[in-house]
Amino acid sequence: MYGQNGSTTHQILKKNKNFKLVSLTESRLINKKISGLTPSKNNVNAFKKSNVIIDFTVPKCTIEILKIATKLKKRVVIGTTGFSKKEERLIKKFSKKIPILKAGNMSLGVNLLMYLTEIASKSLGKDFLSKVYEVHHKHKIDYPSGTALMLGKGIAEGKNKNFYNLIGKKYLNKKSFPYAKKINFNSIRKGEVIGEHEVRFSSGKEIIKLNHESFDRALYSEGALTAAAWLMSKKAGLYSMRDLLNFQ
Repeated sequence: MYGQNGSTTHQILKKNKNFKLVSLTESRLINKKISGLTPSKNNVNAFKKSNVIIDFTVPKCTIEILKIATKLKKRVVIGTTGFSKKEERLIKKFSKKIPILKAGNMSLGVNLLMYLTEIASKSLGKDFLSKVYEVHHKHKIDYPSGTALMLGKGIAEGKNKNFYNLIGKKYLNKKSFPYAKKINFNSIRKGEVIGEHEVRFSSGKEIIKLNHESFDRALYSEGALTAAAWLMSKKAGLYSMRDLLNFQ
């Protein structure tokens, strides 16, 4: 709730008449009311009145939420990232009983970029090398960003290859970086940039660029609410923003 996405989602919910906020949870107890609600830890009572749970937390907390949601037959939108392979398997297991939409990035535009990246990679073939560039605020420690890695996965899927076998070098704050047979990444950390991502394909004779810029963190929360509304009509299963956007 007190994370960037959680607090932004709360602010948007206050203005959106299509949703009603019935509960807030945190990983620790907070003796302060927010919109008339006192945040609690994850428990059955906290989620009883909800139709959809939106999760922007950490992997351990997400699994805890899913256990409770499964008992109560509640839908869950997961915007959390950084899951281990074991946790990914658990999410798939829970999705056999309840509807879950999971996305590493809730932006509709970023998900369109990922789809276009996969198409371009498949269409351009072996003669084109690729690389991924991303920019985020100076406070972001990890690199490459989760979205940059997802774009790299899109390149690999377009080529019908294992992404982990195609990961190249990971650069930080380089003015330029090379193309290679593997996918190289360059991450810039500066100022208060919300997020910029660019995929480049080059044959040596021409370059194709696909890019996306985020100007307002609210777009991630808005995407999560769009996902929550969409999930209301779905049966048990594991969905993505790609399903929501009806990408084939």
